[in-house]
Amino acid sequence: MPIGLGARDRLAVGLIVGLPLALVVGFIWLPTGASVLLSLTSWDGVGGLESIRFSGLDNYHDLLTVQPAFERAVRNNLLWLLGLLLVATPLGVLFALLLDRRLRGSAFYESALYLPVVLSLALVGLIWQLQFAPEQGLINNLLGTTRQDNLVDWLGNRDLNIWAALVAGGWRHVGYITLLYLAGLRSVDPTLREAAAIDGASEWQAFRRVVLPVLAPVNAVVLIVTVIEAVRAFDIVYVLNRGQNGLELLSILVVNSLLGEASRIGFGSAVATLLLLLAITPIALYLRRAFRGFAT
Repeated sequence: MPIGLGARDRLAVGLIVGLPLALVVGFIWLPTGASVLLSLTSWDGVGGLESIRFSGLDNYHDLLTVQPAFERAVRNNLLWLLGLLLVATPLGVLFALLLDRRLRGSAFYESALYLPVVLSLALVGLIWQLQFAPEQGLINNLLGTTRQDNLVDWLGNRDLNIWAALVAGGWRHVGYITLLYLAGLRSVDPTLREAAAIDGASEWQAFRRVVLPVLAPVNAVVLIVTVIEAVRAFDIVYVLNRGQNGLELLSILVVNSLLGEASRIGFGSAVATLLLLLAITPIALYLRRAFRGFAT
C-alpha cells in the first residue's frame, strides 16, 4: 500500500520544486517572452508602456535589408564559429590526447590549459587587450612592430581585429575542449585500446576507429558548446574594443541598440530573438536525439 505524503512533506516538495521553477520563470522565461513581444514593436524606450506601438515584422525587415551592421555581425559570428570549430577544437583534442598519455609534467600542462577556463570572459579580454596594445603589448614587441613607421594596431585595424579577437576567444576555448575530451578519454575502457593494439591497429587507427566512436556523446556536447560559444560571444570582444571598427557581433548589436544614444528597444529585441533561436536550435536537436536514445 503506498504511503501518502504528509502536509509538511508536501510543503517541502512544493518549495523544492516550486521555488526554483518560479525563479526560472521570473528571471528567464518572462523576460524572454517580453523580448520576443517587444521585437514586434517600434518602442524606443521613451515614455511608459502606453507609448509602445505594434509594428509587426518591420524590425526583422530592417535587419535583413537596411542594416549593414547586422550583415557584419553575422559574418563575424560565422567567422567566430569557424575559428572555434576548425582551429580551437582540433587543438583541444590534440592536447587532450597528449595529456592522456600522462607525459612528464602533465600536471603543469593541465593547469596551464585549464587556467583560461576558470577565468571570467571579461578578464580574458583584458589580458589579451594588454597583449595587443600597439606600443607596450607583448605581440608587437615580439614582432618588432612598435615603431610608428611599422606599428600594428591589432584592435583598431578593421582587417585584423576579428582575428585578434579570435585568438583571445580560441585561447579560452582550447582549454575548455581539452577538459571535456580529457575527461572522456579517461573514461574509455582501456581494454578497447588493448584489443585494437593486439589486432595490429596503430595509435591513430585505434583512436579514429575505436576511441572516437565511444566519445560520440562528448563530440555532441562539444559541438553544441562550440555553437553556443560562437553565438553568445560578447564579453571578450566588448572588453577588447567595445565591438568598434568593424568588430560587431550580434550580441554587441543588441547592447548598442538597447543602451546606445539612439535607443531602439524593438530593434534590439529583434536581434536578441534571433540570437535566442540560434542558441536554442542546437540544444533542441541534441535533446531530441538524447530523448530518442532513451526511448529506444
